[in-house]
Amino acid sequence: MIVVEELTKRYGRTVAVDGLSFAVRPGHVTGFLGPNGAGKSTTMRMILGLDRPTAGRALVGGRPYASLRRPLREIGALLEGRSAHPGRRAADHLRYLARSNDIPAARVGEVLALVGLQDAARRRASGFSLGMAQRLGIAAALLGDPPVLLLDEPVNGLDPEGVHWLRALLRGYAAQGRTVLVSSHLMAETALVADRLVVISRGRLVADATVAEFVAGAASLEDAFLKAVAR
Repeated sequence: MIVVEELTKRYGRTVAVDGLSFAVRPGHVTGFLGPNGAGKSTTMRMILGLDRPTAGRALVGGRPYASLRRPLREIGALLEGRSAHPGRRAADHLRYLARSNDIPAARVGEVLALVGLQDAARRRASGFSLGMAQRLGIAAALLGDPPVLLLDEPVNGLDPEGVHWLRALLRGYAAQGRTVLVSSHLMAETALVADRLVVISRGRLVADATVAEFVAGAASLEDAFLKAVAR
C-alpha cells in the first residue's frame, strides 16, 4: 500500500504540503480530493520520488520509491498523459519502458490491447488526441502489472465510453486486492468509482473516510466536499 507520514514540502516561505499523513490500503479505490493548490500533485510527486520532501516520508509497499529496483513492477503512475516523446511510436515508447524494468516485451501488446490502442501501436505520439495520449499513459502505468496504481486526473480527455471503461478497470483492479489512488476534480465520477476518500486542503488532511461516511448528512459528494474544505 501507500503510506504517507508527516509529509511536508516547503518552497521558500510557501508551505505546499503540511504534516500530511494517510494510508491508501489494498482492495479499495481511494479518491484523492482537494481544491486547486491544495497540494495533491505535490504529494503524488513526492510519493513517486520526483520531489524531495522537506520533512516526513512516503512509502510504497513499505519502501521509498527511490529504493525500488524495478519501480514499474511495484507502482504504476499517470501524472501527465502527454509524457511520451512526440516523435516516438506508441509501441516503441512502451518497449523502452519495459526494457528499463525487465518487463517481457509481450506485455507491450497486451497493455495496448487493454487500453484500446492496438491499432495505433505504430503511430507517433504527436498524432494522438488528448484521449489517446491519456490511454497511452494508462498503458504505461499498467505495463508492469503492479500491485499499486497512482493516477492523476485519469479521465481527462476520455470520451464517455473511455470513462466507463476506466471505471470498470479501476474497480476490477481493486477487487483483485490491489491499491488504487485516483486524484480528480470530478465529484460525480469520484462518487461512482471510489470506495474511500482522502481529502486535503491547504496541504493538510481534511478527511480520511469511506465515501458513505464523508457524504453522510450532505446532499451530495460535491456538497460534502465544499463544506469540508470551507472549514
